[in-house]
Amino acid sequence: MNKSAFILAFAVLTAGSALAADPAKINWTKIPVVKVPLFYPGQSTYEWLRSDDHKNAANEVKRGDACLSCHDEEDAEKDMGNKIVKGGRLEPMAVPGKSGYKELKVQAAYDDKNAYLRFQWKTDNPYPGTEHQYLRFDGKEWKVWGYPKLDKPVQEGKQPGIYEDRMSVMLDDGKVAGFAQQGCWLTCHDGERDSRKQFTKEEVAANPLLTAIKKGDVRKYLPETRTDPSDWKTGKTVEEIAKLKAAGYFVDLIQWRAHRSHAVGMADDGYVLEWRLGDAGKDMFSGNADKATHAPKFMWDEKKVGYKSITADQLRKGDHFLIREQNAVPFDPNAGWKEGDMIPDYITSREDAKGSAADNNAISSWKDGMWTVVLIRPLGLTNDDDKALKAGGVYNVGFAVHDDNITTRGHQISFEKTLGLGVKKGTKVDINAVKLP
Repeated sequence: MNKSAFILAFAVLTAGSALAADPAKINWTKIPVVKVPLFYPGQSTYEWLRSDDHKNAANEVKRGDACLSCHDEEDAEKDMGNKIVKGGRLEPMAVPGKSGYKELKVQAAYDDKNAYLRFQWKTDNPYPGTEHQYLRFDGKEWKVWGYPKLDKPVQEGKQPGIYEDRMSVMLDDGKVAGFAQQGCWLTCHDGERDSRKQFTKEEVAANPLLTAIKKGDVRKYLPETRTDPSDWKTGKTVEEIAKLKAAGYFVDLIQWRAHRSHAVGMADDGYVLEWRLGDAGKDMFSGNADKATHAPKFMWDEKKVGYKSITADQLRKGDHFLIREQNAVPFDPNAGWKEGDMIPDYITSREDAKGSAADNNAISSWKDGMWTVVLIRPLGLTNDDDKALKAGGVYNVGFAVHDDNITTRGHQISFEKTLGLGVKKGTKVDINAVKLP
């Protein structure tokens, strides 16, 4: 990312937020660094962990043992990730050039208003993954162009691999049984996108729960939302799930996105319960394609940026963010479009982000092959779709990184970890946030 874009993102972040500390001025050299190993999990799921295929560990998992009670040897994550990524029983489609292991550096601090989580990791590619899918004019109509690496059009060589880098944090306050032991595997199930036994459209259309919540596919969910935790088709009623949520049975899911949130200094806020859901309000990004015509809703303001669209030869040569309040104007269908013209399929806006969905800020930059991302999370949130962070609290967390133009299972993930906010001496946590002066 170039310097001007970073300055722009930080300016919009600080302009409208009640930050206690200036995150750009925190002396991170004074904050301990915790190195968290991430590994490629392939299609390992909640069900796989409990099956005979999980060697002799299925019984241990079923009785609630932690993953780390077995995988505690040095370099366990590196060995597993490097093996799985090559293909085999847990990865039916090995991805060329994909790393099996990644080291995530984590630092944490807090003040009276916010928690500050700083992450650094090396990217597989020699460029920042700030590009996301586009709408491309083929001479007659606009069509989606560019897909994640695991998608069929990319595997068949019909489309280029284009997808944003992403950093995700799952957070539990102790109310989700099993998360402290098995982390995000509680949310990953057979039947989900790019998993074992992936759903069919017919199965989704016939499913009462997914029909009730108006979802068209299967994504992350927690076991207690199903009458059979290992079968996504057996959903509980909407009323039963509402009671689970009211009791705090959900995990927070914070996602920083290199295209859809990075340029406006934010990270989106969601949670996992019966599906992977967004918090109430409005995200900082939305689709840019008109549902009826498939043409873009917005294009670049040529008077401000010097162009109204780009072409494929301009990919990864500068920043290509479409920001509603800064560089976008309504799409003009009569602007002389030519075959190959491209406009982002998503538009971002800090001004449009509202409600609980807009809780999280972030500042981020990419330099010399490394992303540095600082998430800023307010303390004491009272929304019914958030886990409230507070000084002295201890939380179960899991981390994931997506890069090299990939999504869904194509990430590197951590085993379960604990995060404390200035906990007292003698309280054991993996990452302890330092109180800022």
